[in-house]
Amino acid sequence: MILKHGGNAPRIHSSAYVAPTAVVCGDVTIGENCRVLFGAVLAAEGGPIVLGSQCIIMENAVLRGSRRHPVRVGDHVLVGPRAYLTGCTIEDNAFLATGTTIFNGARIGAGSEVRINAVVHLKTVLAPDTVVPIAWVAVGDPAELLPPQEHDRIWAIQKPLDFPREIFGLERSPNEVFMPTMTHRYSRALERHTTDVVVESGEC
Repeated sequence: MILKHGGNAPRIHSSAYVAPTAVVCGDVTIGENCRVLFGAVLAAEGGPIVLGSQCIIMENAVLRGSRRHPVRVGDHVLVGPRAYLTGCTIEDNAFLATGTTIFNGARIGAGSEVRINAVVHLKTVLAPDTVVPIAWVAVGDPAELLPPQEHDRIWAIQKPLDFPREIFGLERSPNEVFMPTMTHRYSRALERHTTDVVVESGEC
């Protein structure tokens, strides 16, 4: 399904393929010979998503762009099934395996591999040709690569990156204080989708 969001309709190269059950919403540019497969979601919510050429977005992957954090994907990039990319930059020739998660402000250097179920945290920068092992966590700038059981070390690097302030503009606080404010604010932002309009294929 192709949707106009906030007055912006996707721009899809004539050589690209978007599966009928994929969702492409808003200010999304899909380059030459890209393939967006079944169940994938590309949602530009205030900020653009740009795919270069020859990109493959596999089944049920999600890409989300925001005003502060657009998504930019270079050429010859594969985004695996169930991957989740939000507000990040992926340079050319990168491979993001099944179930990878790339957070806002992250940059994946050219030729890098983020392997199955690995995580690249907020504002983390991977140098070109970096490999993040299966289920490991990359955090910081420059990135430190850590196994998931190293939670204390991961948190020591991650906490100053201040996810609540960076993403929601809120001070870190106990959940009983933070969550009502965050969900109210986020719900209001997502309400803009109620005015989305389905775009006919000839309009892209």
